[in-house]
Amino acid sequence: MRFPSSILVSVSLFTAETTAALYLSSTYRSAGDQIWQGLTLLFTLVPSVLVQLTLTFIHRDLSRDRPLVLLLHILQLGPVVRCLEAFCIYDSVGRVEEPYVSITRKKQMPRRGQAEEVERQVGQAEGKLFTHRAAFSRTSVIQAFLGSAPQLTLQLYICVLQQGVSIGRGTLMVISLLSIVYGALRCNILAIKLKYDDYEVDIQPVAYLCIFLWRSFEIATRVVVLVLFSSVLQFWVLPVVFLNFLVFFFYPWILFWHSHSPFPENIEKTLTRVGTTIVLCLLTFLYAGINMFCWSAVQVKLNDPDLINKSQNWYRMAVYYMLRFVENASLLLLWYIYKTDFYEFIFAPLLLLQLLVAYAIAILFMLIFYQFCHPCRKLFSSSMTQGLWDCSSLLCLMCTSASPPNRQKGKTAMEESAHKKPRNDGANDTASDSTEGVPNDTTYDMLNDTIYDIPAEVGNNIGGEINGDLSHNVACNA
Repeated sequence: MRFPSSILVSVSLFTAETTAALYLSSTYRSAGDQIWQGLTLLFTLVPSVLVQLTLTFIHRDLSRDRPLVLLLHILQLGPVVRCLEAFCIYDSVGRVEEPYVSITRKKQMPRRGQAEEVERQVGQAEGKLFTHRAAFSRTSVIQAFLGSAPQLTLQLYICVLQQGVSIGRGTLMVISLLSIVYGALRCNILAIKLKYDDYEVDIQPVAYLCIFLWRSFEIATRVVVLVLFSSVLQFWVLPVVFLNFLVFFFYPWILFWHSHSPFPENIEKTLTRVGTTIVLCLLTFLYAGINMFCWSAVQVKLNDPDLINKSQNWYRMAVYYMLRFVENASLLLLWYIYKTDFYEFIFAPLLLLQLLVAYAIAILFMLIFYQFCHPCRKLFSSSMTQGLWDCSSLLCLMCTSASPPNRQKGKTAMEESAHKKPRNDGANDTASDSTEGVPNDTTYDMLNDTIYDIPAEVGNNIGGEINGDLSHNVACNA
């Protein structure tokens, strides 16, 4: 059984950030900065309350008689208690006899086109520890993007206004940045395990390093861009933030309404329709908060029983990063135009170039991760480079079709001959070829299942029949 290191890291970051925020709010109070004190406490207590509710909901404490645990959750000490409980379970493994065990079947990564199933016995203690890990993975994401990300943006904005960094503020900023990066990393790992739940996933240290560097550059650049823009255009930053948030909040709901699917009712049996709606709104709220600062590895899909989209959509990822890069460049350009005298000692063009290069480096590490370090890259129906190439081809095609024709008359003989050439059942349809190369929905998942379910002998026979049919057709045409 693995050591619960992820639980220890989550609780350590939660405790350190809460302690640093409370200390910093006391310094704001002594200095008479009531607004900064209130906002610092707000970005500390709100995610802490959501973390307590998440732990209580996942462990179903409301349906059990555990008044002491509920009291500690009310006192905002739930993560500490859960961590101690997880370590007690880990310490009892091997000392207490398991009353029963369950058998799980997981597929190994395919080798030479075949995936072998492996059975493994899971004891009661290991099952409880797995529940604790899953709960802390979700709370790390909530703490990161609903608490640490706004906190880091606020404290960096105060540093710009006061033209200085105190020890307490600097400590809180470093802890908040580590908490955001760790939350984004857990979001990536959670997405991989949810999408490939049938497989035994083994994540290498190089993959962790790539994700850490990718998320560090992406999040740090995004926060600095927002702070620089808000320092010169205080009123315009609110429409930018709210527009981003509302787009990502309503996007899953629009897709759900467009699919005409029934309302999800399999989240929790004890929840009413109103409670289910509240849970789904909180889920899309978290989804919007993640996409405000970085790419959400877990894509919400309300019409799916698991509430996530398990297909790998390169097109959506490419569109997100292209639009985000354009947005960051536009905000930096506006900052450069309207910058105040405070930034005279900074070489603004160099800073602007550094931020854009840093975001490009984040995209580079993202490409390296999906191309070389992803633990389930063998299950991809198409490589990431091919998918992004298809996306860029589709966008170029859309731009070309949107531009007006240069001439309506005087076509050359070559153009007329190409126009008169009969179409071969859509084989030369460029738009269709472009969109078919983009993986979406469950097409590639069905293709993967088909590939792994067909035995090798049957596949060889089918291939021989196809080759024989093709040879026969060629001979008839000749």
